[in-house]
Amino acid sequence: MYNKKLLFSIGAFLLLIGLVAFIFYLSQKQSTDKTNPFFKPTQKQQPAQPPSRLLNLTNWKLTLPITSPDDSTKPQEILQPELATYQIDPWFMVTPDEKGVVFRAPVNAPTTANSGYPRSELREMTSGGKQEFFWPSSKGTHTLFIEEAITAVPKNKPDVVAGQIHGDDDDLLVIRLEGEKLFLARGSANLATLDENYTLGKRFSIKLVAKSGEIMTYYNNSASPIHTLEKKVNQAYFKVGVYTQSNCKTEKLSSLCSADNYGEVIIYQAKVTHE
Repeated sequence: MYNKKLLFSIGAFLLLIGLVAFIFYLSQKQSTDKTNPFFKPTQKQQPAQPPSRLLNLTNWKLTLPITSPDDSTKPQEILQPELATYQIDPWFMVTPDEKGVVFRAPVNAPTTANSGYPRSELREMTSGGKQEFFWPSSKGTHTLFIEEAITAVPKNKPDVVAGQIHGDDDDLLVIRLEGEKLFLARGSANLATLDENYTLGKRFSIKLVAKSGEIMTYYNNSASPIHTLEKKVNQAYFKVGVYTQSNCKTEKLSSLCSADNYGEVIIYQAKVTHE
């Protein structure tokens, strides 16, 4: 009688161990088998909506920090109508919270013909994105409003441009971060300091207004311009995104010459008007 009870207890114990092992096996399989209907990926998926759902990209073209499939010496450009549905992780995509658009350009990326630095940047266009657009600073009123945040800079040369006016083969004005100093620049000159101690991720707004041969800059919705540049140009245009001011040479170490070393800007708003 005693032996029967002992055998029964041992059998029940082994059955319990087997049941526990089976449940553990199923839980592990569920967490790794993507064909399982209950599988939930632990990694965040890229948002389904393209950047054009947040920004009006009708009259823009995009220059990317990747090689053109048509010419290995040039960066790839995306024009309309492709731009209307385009996104590419991690260079040009919607943020996980779907409130902004990420522009990222690594130091080892290809560059445009007249620059040694990479970019993920929009360039102003017209006719539904079919033609490059130019405007004179002395005629009409031309306005760009940007709400943005700089979220990453290169490790050795922490320097990025986060918006600019280009005109007559020259960068007329750029929004620039060098280290912790955010400022309005023309070439290497500091025209106006915006923030002496900028911290990555801090949102700010810029409004650039060109009219009557002057270009006025407003910072964080200021009532009056923080700077006015007297400059007449015939062929100006706006650019929005990130223009990383470093490359493999300026980063110096080979370990820093990689796609993990980059400049990055998030654009929350970008609005252009011409009157």
